[in-house]
Amino acid sequence: MSIDPSPSAQSASSSAPSSGLNPAERLLNLVIALVNTNAAMTKQQVRTAVAGYADAPSDEAFERMFERDKDMLRALGIPVVTVGTGGHTDELGYRIDQDAYALPPIDLTPAELGVLSLAAQFWQDKTLQTDINRAMVKLRAAGAGDPSADALAGLAPSVRAVGDAYGPLMEAIEARRTVTFSYRAAYNGAVLTRHVEPWRIAARDGGWYLMCFDRDRQAPRVFRMSRIESRVRITGPVGAYEIPDFETDVMLGKAHGEVRSAVVAVRPERAGALRARAKPVPEGEREAYGERLPRPVGASAGDREGDHAGWDILEVPYRSLSGMASEAAGYGAALVVLEPEPVRNETLRRLTAAAALGAGSVAGAGAQGASRG
Repeated sequence: MSIDPSPSAQSASSSAPSSGLNPAERLLNLVIALVNTNAAMTKQQVRTAVAGYADAPSDEAFERMFERDKDMLRALGIPVVTVGTGGHTDELGYRIDQDAYALPPIDLTPAELGVLSLAAQFWQDKTLQTDINRAMVKLRAAGAGDPSADALAGLAPSVRAVGDAYGPLMEAIEARRTVTFSYRAAYNGAVLTRHVEPWRIAARDGGWYLMCFDRDRQAPRVFRMSRIESRVRITGPVGAYEIPDFETDVMLGKAHGEVRSAVVAVRPERAGALRARAKPVPEGEREAYGERLPRPVGASAGDREGDHAGWDILEVPYRSLSGMASEAAGYGAALVVLEPEPVRNETLRRLTAAAALGAGSVAGAGAQGASRG
C-alpha cells in the first residue's frame, strides 16, 4: 500500500467516502505516509491524504486523533519528528526520521546464519514456510553468505519436525489454560485422554517434549509431542494455574533415564556444538582407543602416535542412544564413535543407509569407521 501526499491525491481522498478504518489500520497508513513523504506532511495533508483521518467529525476530533496517534507511534519506537515546512508560513510538518527508523545493514557470521537456518528447519511443515524461505533468501542476498556446514552438522539431524501440537500448546502456555489431547503411551501403546496444565516445551534427544502437570495423575509429567494422537484442545479459563519454577534438564532427565557417556574421536576444530558439552579423555587413557582410529596414510600398524595424529578423543554425555547416534552421524568424516558398541553400531548403520542413498561424503565416513571396527 502506498500513499501519495500530492494535491491530486489529497483531492481524490477528500471526496472519497469515510473508510471507517480501525485505529491499527490508521496507524499503519500514517507510518507509510510519513515514511514515503519527500519532505514533511502538514496536519491538513495528513487529514486529507491518509485513510482513516477523514472519519473525524470535527477539527477538534481530528486534532485529538492525530496527537494520540503520534504519541502511540513514538511509544512504539517509531521516530516521528516535527519540522518546519519552509516558505512564508509557520505551519509545522511531520515525517519519520529514516536514519533512526531504518534497520542497520545485516552482517551475520556464517555460524549465526547457520543457527538461523537451523531454526528455520523447525518450521518447514508449517504455514510460515513461505515467509521463512523468503527471509533466508534475503539474508543470503544481503551478503551473509552460506551457513557454515560444520555449524549445522550434528544439529540438523537431531531435532525432528515439531508437528501440529506446538501452536496450540504454546498458546495455552502463554494464557495458562488447560489442554486435552489423546496420547499413545510408549510402554504399551495404549491411547488415553490426558488433561494437563502445560508449563514448557523443549527439544531434546531428537524430539520435542511437553512438561506439564497431569491433572488425572495429580503429578508433573513429560510427554513426547510426537505421540500426541489427536488435535490439542484448549479448555478452561485464562490464568487457571501458575507455572512453577523448575529445571528443564532435571525434569527431562527423570523422563529420559540416566546420563551415559560415549567416547568419540573428532577432527581438530570440528564439531563445535558437541565439544561444548564434552571433555577430553585423559592422555594416559588414549592408547586404549588407538586400534579403532583411522590411521593417516603411510602410518604403520605399530605406530601408536600415528594412530592418534589428527584426532581429539572426547567423552560425551548422552541419554538417548538414537539421539547420540544421529548427532554423531551428522558430522560424517569429522567424527568416529569409539564406544560404547551400541552407539557405534547404530551410527555406522545410519551412515551405511545414507551411503546407499548416494551420499558419497557420508559413505566415506562410514567406510572409515568400519575399517577399524
